[in-house]
Amino acid sequence: MRACLALSVPLLAAASVCVANGPGDASATGPTEMRIASELVVAGHDEPLARSLTLFQDGVAWDFLESAPVGSAGTVAEIVLHDPARERVVVIDPVRHVKTQVDLIRLERLSVSLAKWARSHDDRLVRWAGGPDFSSGLNEGVGRMELSGPRAKYVVVHEPAPTSEAAEQYRRFADAAILLKALLQPGGLPPYPRLAINERIAAAGGIPVEVALEIDPRLAVLGGPAERLRCTHRLHPRLLDGDIDRIEEAKGHVAVADEVPLAAYVHREAPDPRSTATTP
Repeated sequence: MRACLALSVPLLAAASVCVANGPGDASATGPTEMRIASELVVAGHDEPLARSLTLFQDGVAWDFLESAPVGSAGTVAEIVLHDPARERVVVIDPVRHVKTQVDLIRLERLSVSLAKWARSHDDRLVRWAGGPDFSSGLNEGVGRMELSGPRAKYVVVHEPAPTSEAAEQYRRFADAAILLKALLQPGGLPPYPRLAINERIAAAGGIPVEVALEIDPRLAVLGGPAERLRCTHRLHPRLLDGDIDRIEEAKGHVAVADEVPLAAYVHREAPDPRSTATTP
């Protein structure tokens, strides 16, 4: 779902920030179990650019990012385990059988340094996206929120979460996913407008169902022509048949994958570590 979160160019700037598809009792609390199926669409294209499935169970979230070739359901390209209790995120490549771990403190430090960089940037949009105050561009209505800045606008549709705990757990997941994208794929719009939107929606007991981003093509810092991106999400308040099996299979990938440094994971042309290891 990381491909729908930040909703900024490139692809994986967009997937983890929107969810829900049905009203719920936002005042209730309790264990959170839910699934969110997401699609990222570029304006003018019929087929989604990416699909993802996020499963929440026992305080953790499993995010399955799929490739989405035309006419195909795609295959799982990456699995991300969001584990707030252990203050970590684990990113797994099930094809290369490698994984890398990112501590949440590293994402927090990245957030501080990235904000400092953005707020001193020459481009007005990048400076605006560095925050911290977005109140002047915010327009809120029932189930809808717009956030406008220089040459950019977010439009978010949201609905009540099944429970207040579900809203807050999704917000924590979404925030971590956005910062993880910024770490793994630098570039694109800084994440602070989305983080601010997440905070306001979670405080109201909601979860987004659709997030759209429009950026004026003059934003040369992102490179190339701007595209209008839209991420939609379908929420189910319980796991469905096959979801538990998918989680157990993902746990198996975590157990057998070789752990590599972040740089080796990101540079996917790097050789399989098992092929270069020496034997004692």
